[in-house]
Amino acid sequence: MALPERVAKWHIKLDDDQMTVAEAFASIQSIALKQEDIPLIIQLVENPKFDIPGVNLFNGATGLKAHDYIHVLLGRGVLPKDEAFVLGFTMGSTNRVTTTEERLYSFFAKYLYPKVYQMNDEDLQVFKDAVRLGYVSDCTPLDTVDFEEYSSYTLKDAREAIGLEADLLKAYYAIEKKRYPDSRESQRNL
Repeated sequence: MALPERVAKWHIKLDDDQMTVAEAFASIQSIALKQEDIPLIIQLVENPKFDIPGVNLFNGATGLKAHDYIHVLLGRGVLPKDEAFVLGFTMGSTNRVTTTEERLYSFFAKYLYPKVYQMNDEDLQVFKDAVRLGYVSDCTPLDTVDFEEYSSYTLKDAREAIGLEADLLKAYYAIEKKRYPDSRESQRNL
């Protein structure tokens, strides 16, 4: 199977929660981008290694490795709405995202990112929903988690340890499924 098809099909559902975090992480690595493959503008916006001391444009920035761990723990693939959800939930989990920050990120994602990475209006709605969902979640801020510490945990146990509420995620995924009936990623989450 060609890489684009493998990327489109890769997904670990929330209910597939008995595999270890290490196994899930290894499965995403077969299709994951490398840091050098990510356009500079995205790295500047989303990677904390590019933060300017004393200036924090966007809360919740993570490196690529942590970002991949978050995909598996949230039960999301790597298609556009999946990316939007992972980014939004991670930002929201910090409980520090302002409306201005959300709007600024949305502007970057819709207009300044390279075409293949740009979010459309539906993707941005998923992003905004995820920011709010991350905010109401009682989980540990995802940008502060050392995910390798949980490598031997099952996905279920890791979610519980971090405070990710699978029921909360499932409830939103059901709403997303109804809202976007033509979206592959929205239809496969449950």
